[in-house]
This record gives sequence, structure tokens and C-alpha cells, in this order.
Amino acid sequence: MCVSVCAYVCILCCSVRKSKITASRRLFLKTKILKKANTLLVEEKEQKKIEREGTLSERVPPLKLSGLSVQDLQNLCKEIHHKIDVVDEERYDVQAKIFKSEKEIADLSHKIFDLKGKMKRPALKRVRVSADAMLGALLGAKHKESIDFKANLKTVKKEEEKKEEVTDWRKNVDAMSGMEGRKKLFAGPNAQ
Repeated sequence: MCVSVCAYVCILCCSVRKSKITASRRLFLKTKILKKANTLLVEEKEQKKIEREGTLSERVPPLKLSGLSVQDLQNLCKEIHHKIDVVDEERYDVQAKIFKSEKEIADLSHKIFDLKGKMKRPALKRVRVSADAMLGALLGAKHKESIDFKANLKTVKKEEEKKEEVTDWRKNVDAMSGMEGRKKLFAGPNAQ
């Protein structure tokens, strides 16, 4: 019904361009079409409401709880729970089908995108750029003079090497002379 209203509006718009209709006539036709569309929408809503009530009364019969024993109420609850389980299973199956179809659609659209988007990448050429030019390109107008990279480095203090005590060389020569000195040289520092 709404399609026919849209068709009326399109015909009116097209006819306005082709023929010479006065503004008052055009306004009159638009108001008539809008009134007709409004009545059609109201009828469509009422029809949907009637269809909904019919399907609900068909699928869900009214409960008659008066005059039922406890055993009958328990059986009724079991039947309702069984129906709920069946509906949940159907809903789960439908959700699984929807998820699978959405995934397939996403995969196919990705494949289409890949097929359309195949472009040849140009071969890149090596360009020699100085450090100042590279910093100028990265930092823009901020970079006007060369930056001292060593200024920001962390300073590490080196430990002073342990210096051996300087002793009188004559004492060393006296200690090394003779067999005892040679024995110490061959035996090494750990031998006694």
C-alpha cells in the first residue's frame, strides 16, 4: 500500500516538471496524497494488529486453570516447559544459521574487496637522505639546527681500575733469585 503512495508522489513530482501546474494545484494534490497515505498507514497498522492477535490466539491458547487438581497443574507446567524447550532449540538453530550466513557474507565481501583492490605496488627506490634532512622531514619546522644526540645520553661513571702497589724492585729480585724464586714461578701463585 505504501508503494502505491510512493508511486503517486513520484508521478506528481515528474508531472510537475513536465507540465505547468500552478502552485495552489500542486499543494492541493500533495495534501490529498498525504491524507490518502495517512489513511493507508492507519489501515496497515490495524491489519498488522489483527494478524498478530490471530497468530497469538492460534499459537497460545488461553489457559483454563479453574477446577484443576494439583496433578493436572503439574502436568500443565511440564507441557509448558517442554514447549519452551522446543522454542529455545528452534531459536538457537535460527541464530546459528544467521551467524553462519553473516560469516559467509563477510567472507564473500572480503574476497570481492580483495579482487577489486588488487593494485600493483610500485618498486621503491633507495634515496639517500642526510640525518638533518630526515629530522627536518620528521619534525617539520621545529628542526632548524642539528641536534646533539650525545647531549641526551645517560652518563655512566667507570670505576677506577685497581692499581698494584709499586714496591721496591730490588726486593722482588732478591725474592725471585735462587731456587725458591724459580720454584714459585713454575708452581704458580696457588702452590705453596
